[in-house]
Amino acid sequence: MNATRTALISVSDKTGVVELGRALHEHGWTLLSTGGTARSLREAGIDVTEVSDHTGFPEIMGGRVKTLQPSIHGGILGRRGQDEEVMRAHGIKAIDLVVVNLYPFAATVARPDCTREEAIEQIDIGGPAMVRAAAKNHADVGLLVDPADYPAVIAGLPELPDAATRRRLAVKGFAHTAAYDGQISQYLSQQEDPEGLPPVLNLALDRISPLRYGENPHQAAAVYRERQRPTGGLAGTQPIQGKALSYNNLLDADAAWSGVQLLGDAQPACVIIKHTNPCGAAIGDSLRQAWERALACDPTSAFGGIVACNRTIDAGLAEALAERFLEVIIAPDIAPAAREILAGKKNLRVLIAPTHQPPGLELKAIDGGWLVQQADLPPSNSSEDVELSVATEQAPDDAQLADLRVAWAVVRMVRSNAIVYVKDGATVGIGAGQMSRVDSARIGTIKAADAGLSLEGAVMASDAFFPFADSIEAAAAQGIKAVIQPGGSMRDQEVIDACNRHGIAMVLTGRRHFRH
Repeated sequence: MNATRTALISVSDKTGVVELGRALHEHGWTLLSTGGTARSLREAGIDVTEVSDHTGFPEIMGGRVKTLQPSIHGGILGRRGQDEEVMRAHGIKAIDLVVVNLYPFAATVARPDCTREEAIEQIDIGGPAMVRAAAKNHADVGLLVDPADYPAVIAGLPELPDAATRRRLAVKGFAHTAAYDGQISQYLSQQEDPEGLPPVLNLALDRISPLRYGENPHQAAAVYRERQRPTGGLAGTQPIQGKALSYNNLLDADAAWSGVQLLGDAQPACVIIKHTNPCGAAIGDSLRQAWERALACDPTSAFGGIVACNRTIDAGLAEALAERFLEVIIAPDIAPAAREILAGKKNLRVLIAPTHQPPGLELKAIDGGWLVQQADLPPSNSSEDVELSVATEQAPDDAQLADLRVAWAVVRMVRSNAIVYVKDGATVGIGAGQMSRVDSARIGTIKAADAGLSLEGAVMASDAFFPFADSIEAAAAQGIKAVIQPGGSMRDQEVIDACNRHGIAMVLTGRRHFRH
């Protein structure tokens, strides 16, 4: 075995690689490298040997074959104290540290203009083989796939990382290649069947941070991010003030931020969420007006709620928000004067809204497996793009139609069975999560009465069809003037007839929005 330690460095992400290479060189290590990595090291004044000079075989096929050589893999896989004789016989020198990260496949295929040919060329072959070899032989070989691990290894030079660290890095290496293969499999599967679900679902998640606990104190929890979507979205967003976000905070903040998107950006909008259900939502001429009207729907339930706004929060709104006990506020921005006001609420978590990145798939664990579905994302999140058909003799007027669109946006946020009442762009009653639709309708009227709000002239939305006409009868008794629902019940005509008897306009969307 060679006395001088040898490191093989071949990386796509060159973060920190010069510092690592310099430290290894200064501690007497021999450096092997390929292509662009070798060039970066050499330009930094670091002595490096090209892999092709080490193997005696040139890179061929446009770089497709460069490290797939016995002298490389034998050097990585050779067991110290067991394989020296074979290695000497074949002129194989030991490689003690492998520093590899893989071609940026996920970033490449994320580009809208990426072609299949470009994607194929970003499938790394030699890199994963070296990572797996080093991870397998972690008893003797160190492995680095993440620049975040470089400083600790540098600090321990000239020695290899200790055995416990090598084991941890080996686990990281296998996770790295598994995630990489999953990205490739998922991309190729989508290419073959863009609208379908893959026969094998590979989901690579990187833990961002642990949480104090889950929904309840006895449940462990953490936040993970999809490796395929490394930036944007709520995951990993940190408050600009207040305590760390909890599991329940994140669930509710996600519901709030996703919900306010449904109201569009044509007018100022505000949503108040509690336990992932809205307890109020409204549009208005100003953000403060939208907040006040959303709050009026159910001020009791708003206690300890999560508020999402679609505009920058100014000082006027901040003063109003500071009067209430809230857990989280999320908005595209917070004006400097507003930040000063909110800073007085030490425990209030304030988030600058991230780029909205709704999930492509939704997963739910069941006994012995997983349920996977495409996320409930219509062609556009905007309620303005919903195609409506009038089913009744009476058509909604323009004001009613505007309220129906708001109601349809809000009912998508509510747990089924869901009924929402809206008047003048604001919710005036919400019935959520009941086992019968008529009970949700009744609860919505009770909530309106408790808040001192009249339903006379309001509109009603239902997240699914009405199985019977009883909800319409209840709505008519409250003075509801228009209804929006998907349709599709075997008793649709009975429901339409009930609307006609009471002079209620009804429009159908043809799309159901259950939320379990």
